Amino acid sequence: MEQETKGKYLQGVVVKTAMKDTATVSVDRYTKHPKYKKYLRRSKKYLVHDPGNTLAVGQKVSIREVRPISKRKRFVIAQ
Repeated sequence: MEQETKGKYLQGVVVKTAMKDTATVSVDRYTKHPKYKKYLRRSKKYLVHDPGNTLAVGQKVSIREVRPISKRKRFVIAQ
């Protein structure tokens, strides 16, 4: 029986890999300013579970939301 995966899928760039089994991924999104109607680039950093430290800084990755792994880690590598 195939189980349906729930949660968000995001794409971003690895900006830090200094921690054990964890990488920091920066995810950009475009949003429109409510008054001036200009599009702005907003970014947010997520801690991502990376078993074995396989990622490198600058690499583009797809991440998937899962159950909490630690206090701030709620994403894993999707590929």
